Amino acid sequence: MSALPGCPLPVPEGEQTVCLAHGEGGLLTRRLIRDRIQRVLSNPVLDQLADANQIELGSPRLFCTTDTFVVSPQFFPGGDIGSLAVYGTVNDLLVSGAVPVCLSLGLILEEGLPLTELDRILASIQSACQECCIYVATGDTKVVPRGQCDRIYINTTGLGRPRDTMPPGPNALRPGDVLLLTGNIAQHGIAILAERENLGLTPGPRSDSKSLAGEVACLLPWFSAVRALRDPTRGGVAAVCQEWAEASRCTLSLDETCLPVSPEARAVCELLGLDPLHIAGEGNMLLGVDSAVAEQIAAALRGAGYTEAAIIGKVRPRDLVPVTVVTSLGHERPLVEPLGAPLPRIC
Repeated sequence: MSALPGCPLPVPEGEQTVCLAHGEGGLLTRRLIRDRIQRVLSNPVLDQLADANQIELGSPRLFCTTDTFVVSPQFFPGGDIGSLAVYGTVNDLLVSGAVPVCLSLGLILEEGLPLTELDRILASIQSACQECCIYVATGDTKVVPRGQCDRIYINTTGLGRPRDTMPPGPNALRPGDVLLLTGNIAQHGIAILAERENLGLTPGPRSDSKSLAGEVACLLPWFSAVRALRDPTRGGVAAVCQEWAEASRCTLSLDETCLPVSPEARAVCELLGLDPLHIAGEGNMLLGVDSAVAEQIAAALRGAGYTEAAIIGKVRPRDLVPVTVVTSLGHERPLVEPLGAPLPRIC
């Protein structure tokens, strides 16, 4: 039984309906995409299964990504659904090796939503677009009767152009490579949890929702040595590591003592029995890099103000377990992939 209201429960074997866990970035999400959506809609573009897929339209190529944001509550410490929609879309392009250009904006509004709230969200969208040097190219708005959505949902599609050098992806990871995080993990999910459940913490955790353009700019001198990069949103670092282990056919081993977690996020996780590796962030990246330049990359990130950047693990030849964690006591344990996530509707 879950300890928190709204948390997805394990899905019985043979379950034939969609459940919350199918949308939370864990094992059931991957199975839903692989065994149903991709199986039916398979094509060379969709089968890339990247955060943003490359589309060949002659010259130049385009990157395209789409996302839908249903976060609850819509306003939270450190952001709101409007800025989150922009940053989330931009970051999917950035970690795929693209330069973001523009996005589409689809709004689903619930009857009764105060126009002052809509104005606040739209202003947040415009501010985030200006910060990211992109613009809204097209959009659509629908209004549904009361009770048919939770105030406001936002759908975005982002377009970007490729960089001259782009990371090849997680299938290029090889034994000896190093895993590196650019900032604290679990910050966004814990901020949403604290706000939603009225935990009354002082100081309260704040979301790390932001653009990753600064971190990417730091990486550009070493882009040729970066195998893969990803923003660990739904499912957290654990979900990304499981995907990378599957793609590379290697084992990824994390060092628990090196994981960057803020004191407030760590306190909430310990209080509620949550693993920060399973909790979403919205303002950090996981990198797989050549070990020869890993320390230089980490130092450059810290020197640019990303002081929590840390080397957290390594890639080794595949053994029985795809992802492991070495604990503070020196014991190695499997990092189990959850069916869903501890907290739904965080993005």
